[in-house]
Amino acid sequence: MRRTDRRDLGLLLLRLGAGGVLAAHGAQKLFGWFGGHGIEGTGQFMESVGYAPGKASATAAGLAEAGGGTLLALGLATPAAGAAAAGAMAGAAAVHAPNGFFNQSGGYEYAATLGLTAAGLAITGPGRLSLDHLLGHAVNRGWMIPAAFAATAAGTAVVVGARARRLRKAKEGEQEALFEEESME
Repeated sequence: MRRTDRRDLGLLLLRLGAGGVLAAHGAQKLFGWFGGHGIEGTGQFMESVGYAPGKASATAAGLAEAGGGTLLALGLATPAAGAAAAGAMAGAAAVHAPNGFFNQSGGYEYAATLGLTAAGLAITGPGRLSLDHLLGHAVNRGWMIPAAFAATAAGTAVVVGARARRLRKAKEGEQEALFEEESME
C-alpha cells in the first residue's frame, strides 16, 4: 500500500469514527435516538446548566453535532463540518470543565477529544476517499478553513460567554452562611 493510500484510508477511518460518534450524539439531542432525551429533555438539561433558551440551545448543539458529524463522515464541506462540531464540543467542554479533565469524574476529556479530532480533520482535509474530493473540493477550499473557524469561534464565544454570565448572576443571588453553626450539646 502506498503512503498516500494509507493516509487517505487513515483519514477515512478518523472521519467515519469521529463523525459517526458526533452524528449519533446529535441524534440523541434532536430525535431522542440511542437513549437520548430529544429536544424537550435536552432543552431542560441545557437550561439547567446555563444554556438558555434550552430548546434553542439543544437544537443548535444537536444540529452542529449531527450535521457536522454526518458531513465529516462523508468528507463533505469538511472545514465547516469540523468547525461546527468543534464549536459544539467547546460548549460541552465548558459544562464539564469544573469537574476536571478526566471523563470518569465528569470532566471534559470526551468533549475535548471529539472537538480536537473534528478540528484536526477540518484543517487536514478529508483525503481522497471523500465526497469533497469527488466533487472537486467545491466546498473545501483553503480560504474556508479560517472563515469556518472564525465564524464558529465568534458564535461559540458569544454562547459560552452568555452562559458564564448567566451562571455568575445566578450565583450572586445565593448567599453563603457567614458563620458555621455549631451544634450545642
